[in-house]
Amino acid sequence: MNPSVLIIGCGALGWELAELERLNNWSHVTLRCLPAELHNRPERIAPALRAAIEKGRGEFQHIFVAYADCGTGGALDRMLAEYGIERLPGAHCYEFYAGSSAFSALAEAEPGTFYLTDFLVRHFDRLVRKGLGLDRHPELMSTYFRNYRRLVYLSQAEDPALDERARAHAAWLGLEYRRQHCGFAPFNQAVSERIIRWLN
Repeated sequence: MNPSVLIIGCGALGWELAELERLNNWSHVTLRCLPAELHNRPERIAPALRAAIEKGRGEFQHIFVAYADCGTGGALDRMLAEYGIERLPGAHCYEFYAGSSAFSALAEAEPGTFYLTDFLVRHFDRLVRKGLGLDRHPELMSTYFRNYRRLVYLSQAEDPALDERARAHAAWLGLEYRRQHCGFAPFNQAVSERIIRWLN
């Protein structure tokens, strides 16, 4: 009998996780994603994941959480330790999009960096403008972004249209713009090396 694996992921990673499932032909892996909007309320991430884990425990032999700490301040790790469940490494998903060494270099060069991925470029209005209330209260812009100096778009796809949208988002925020193409390999490695041991 083949092992069954449940990946509980952030909705912001949904496309990439589904693509990994397809590329690796993971027929015994099930993907369930939580709403990406949870990133705007990180205190809700651990409780939402707990509920998803409880639902999946009786159905699957293994569970893996495709989240970084994501602003939970260690609450996610404390909750996962109760179940002995592993998550993706790092404080933010940007680390496994870019790869640890590349992300460290970016963060060291400019700590005040706001990051976007393909998903966040596409859903910027919903998750940033509306999600942070900036469409209704533009005066909050200086509160949220006063410590940022630049925006870095960590692109997975080679898409000039997304590049233009990311550049426009940076201009709207009043931030210096940089695009760093990461492709799919760092993300693939970060997830696959943690899943494949259960499928052999």
